[in-house]
Amino acid sequence: MKETYFAEAKRSDEQTLRRQIEQVNNDPVVSGLLHAVSGLLAILDENRQIISLNNSFCKMLGITDPGEVLGLRPGEALHCIHAHEMPAGCGTSEFCSTCGAAIAIVSSLGSNEPVERSCALAVDKDGHTNDMALKVRSQPIEIEGKRFLLLFLQDITIDQHRAALERTFFHDINNMLTGLLGASELLYSENSQSNLVKIIHNLSVRMAKELDIQKLLINSDPSVYKPKWEPVDAHESLKELQDFFACHPLAEDRKLEVRNPTHSFSIKTDRSLLLRIVSNMISNALEATNENGEIKVWLEKDEKRVSYCVWNQAVIPKDIGRRIFQRNFSTKDGAGRGVGTYSMKLFAEKSLGGKVSFTSSKEQGTIFKLTLPC
Repeated sequence: MKETYFAEAKRSDEQTLRRQIEQVNNDPVVSGLLHAVSGLLAILDENRQIISLNNSFCKMLGITDPGEVLGLRPGEALHCIHAHEMPAGCGTSEFCSTCGAAIAIVSSLGSNEPVERSCALAVDKDGHTNDMALKVRSQPIEIEGKRFLLLFLQDITIDQHRAALERTFFHDINNMLTGLLGASELLYSENSQSNLVKIIHNLSVRMAKELDIQKLLINSDPSVYKPKWEPVDAHESLKELQDFFACHPLAEDRKLEVRNPTHSFSIKTDRSLLLRIVSNMISNALEATNENGEIKVWLEKDEKRVSYCVWNQAVIPKDIGRRIFQRNFSTKDGAGRGVGTYSMKLFAEKSLGGKVSFTSSKEQGTIFKLTLPC
């Protein structure tokens, strides 16, 4: 019978294993490393067997005594479903040649260089098969003239799952939005005089553009988004914002006063980004305003620039104001916060060549401004 389909089948005998365990555990540098590294760390011998591991690894395995896994190979300790398909164990089955962990370990042994791979792992847990995703880094190290491997593991299961869901979501929602946009354009061409139809069409267009913007926020790369430069009528942009918030839950029991400019004019910019930024400014103002409170929106213009201004009575404390445009910073609880004001500044400055700023005082309240070149 064939001994292995991938890595060497040979294992260390018990006497050699005990000697290696004692040698590694008595080394002060390795001992310090095991205590200092907060992630998952195991030390393997040249036959890929575990001779030491840190507390984080023990907790991940659900054990209190490291002796339970000493001498095992990584897949055996992690309960990989393929670890016992061959008599020689982990690394020797037909599946192991495509295992990221096995490839990293064998490659680093062969090249005596660090190797990193991603590993898709199916584990047997209480009779049920669970899927895991690991980032594996195998780093050769020499101790008293003998070579060992530092094996660093990072559990990226949740990250991989989230990335897969995001990809599926964007694909599916894009298909639905394409159909919605087409239907709204047909409806608008047949009923262009209807204000409700116009609102539905405008929202459909904004939703389609919002999908591109959300992809950009995930990538954190402003260069991905290509602005669509077009003349935007100032009066129409304020009207569209007013229509959007007319039935918005945030505007319930609050007064939104939109002051139209005395003279109509146009500004060349990206309509979707403009409306998104000012919508965020208005949403934040509404959230900061008590029931029956008031929010004001107006334009300021000179020869070189135009500013969209949003006012509310609340005051932003100075310590909060210093970090208000910082990504992931938020005064609200819960994951996923701290993107709204960050994205306002990101798009205004990186994509539109403008500026987002604010002033806040007890006497004047808070005013956010989006300033764009005319």
